Parts: sequence; structure tokens; C-alpha cells
Amino acid sequence: MIVRIMGEGQVRLSDSHLAELDRLDDELLAEMENGDGPGFRRTLSALLAKVREVGEPLPDDSLEPSELILPAPDSTLEEVRELLSDDGLIPG
Repeated sequence: MIVRIMGEGQVRLSDSHLAELDRLDDELLAEMENGDGPGFRRTLSALLAKVREVGEPLPDDSLEPSELILPAPDSTLEEVRELLSDDGLIPG
């Protein structure tokens, strides 16, 4: 799966990591629903850090279609709400 972090670039991510990322996504969704700003910031940072850790960066000149687009690290709670589907940031 190709994942884009807005403002950073793309990484190739193995499907084997999706369960862990989905758990963080569920946490993020709950914090957003509760208006927990500090929790939202902490979990968004953890989600993006995990994607960077387990993903294989693609070259900057690579223009692969992204299957998943994640918000930039400095995105606000309101900006992330606009990106959400019913499943959160990560479908499934």
C-alpha cells in the first residue's frame, strides 16, 4: 500500500502493519469525538511516527497513486475532521 503524509512524501507500507495503524486510528477518532486536543495531537504524532518507522520511503520523484493520505503533523483537529471517513483516516 502506498501512503502519503501530506507535506512529506510517500512510503510503501506492508499490509501486515495495518492492524496496528488501525488501532491508533481508532484512538485518534475517539479523541476527536471527545474534543481531546492533547490526546489528538499525541496520537496523530504516534500514528505518523509509526508510518515513518515501518514504511519504506519512495523517491521524491516517484509519483505513485496514494491509496491512503494522512494529514500533516501540524494539522489541526478541525483539518483532520475534514479528511475523515466513517472508518477514520485508515479504512477497515
